[in-house]
Amino acid sequence: MSGRLTVIGLGPGDARWLTPEAHAALAAAEALYGYSAYLDRAPVRPGQSRHPSDNREEQARAAAALAHAANGAHVALVSGGDPGIFAMAAAVCAAIEAGPPAWRELDLAIVPGVTAMLAVAARAGAPLGHDFCALSLSDNLKPWELIERRLEAAAGAGFVIAIYNPVSRARPWQLGAAFDCVGRLLPGSTPVIFGRAIGRDGEQVEVTTLSVAKSIAADMATLVIVGSAETRIVARRGQTPLVYTPREAARAHA
Repeated sequence: MSGRLTVIGLGPGDARWLTPEAHAALAAAEALYGYSAYLDRAPVRPGQSRHPSDNREEQARAAAALAHAANGAHVALVSGGDPGIFAMAAAVCAAIEAGPPAWRELDLAIVPGVTAMLAVAARAGAPLGHDFCALSLSDNLKPWELIERRLEAAAGAGFVIAIYNPVSRARPWQLGAAFDCVGRLLPGSTPVIFGRAIGRDGEQVEVTTLSVAKSIAADMATLVIVGSAETRIVARRGQTPLVYTPREAARAHA
């Protein structure tokens, strides 16, 4: 019997954003692996084993799922959002590269999902309407100095920046430092969007500006979007404002 591993993006949490492909892949698996908070979002099915693990056990989780699949099982490994964005698809690829030859022979599929920056952007309007990039503020796998250089490069080049993993209990200061970093290159009026738990209980979206963004609370369930100098806020009477980045970049004048 040939083994199979499917890495599945569950989306932000709302069942409406679980794609039909992801739903079918979850139903077809004999065993599910994942960070416990994400695994809890997957429907429970009779006869399907579940193997939860801690958030920081990505490589061990990938190896365990691969080893299980190598024994001939059809295994699914779940990620929140999209598995290829700061998530388990890269961990699985790294494990395959470093692991036994049998893992390279497995039938591997990556099933995309709606990532947090797309869900937050949709709630706010169209802040990602022009060029943008995504950065994680976690320095568990890269030094903070590199994060600062990338923030400065992105802000200086006019990218809208989607910030993943903005703060944690071990990193309460980094989001403020990131705002200081981009604030050296962007005006204080630059729009900033905080989107927390989009598609789940407790969803919150707050639109503010860079000059006051440091006063807004965030956590690991928050995705932050920092606009470019061209991103605009459109006030609407009695409704939440729209935030968008024009599709056409401003042309420099000689």
